Parts: sequence; structure tokens; C-alpha cells
Amino acid sequence: MQFIYILPGWEGSAHDGRVLRDAISRPNGLRVPEDQYYLVDAGYTNARGFLAPYRGQRYHLGGWTPQNPPRSAE
Repeated sequence: MQFIYILPGWEGSAHDGRVLRDAISRPNGLRVPEDQYYLVDAGYTNARGFLAPYRGQRYHLGGWTPQNPPRSAE
């Protein structure tokens, strides 16, 4: 695991999305390199540089191996 950015000072009850918006808005805040993404959990929204899974969608890593292409209708 590698820490990219640390932002101390928020209460534990603060919503993750609010803390992320604050980190991005700071002058020397979190920056995502061009053409790269951070994977975030479903509690966040998809935005430039941040990729969240679809809510309600179940993902199974075993279904994405080269021997087993996805079988969903989408």
C-alpha cells in the first residue's frame, strides 16, 4: 500500500465525499495525474480522476480472467 495524500483534521463523522472535495479544492491539495484514475468505493461519485463502481452491481474477479470473458448482457 502506498499513501498518496494525507489530510488530517476532519472529524470521523464527516462524509467521505466532503473530505475529498476539500482535499481537491486546496491550493496544494490532492492532484490526479493526467489520464490516470484513483479507484474509489461506491460512496463516491465518478468524477475526473476518480472511478467508482456502479451501485448495486456485483463484481466477481474470477469472471474477468482471460479464460472466462464476462457473460453479462451489457
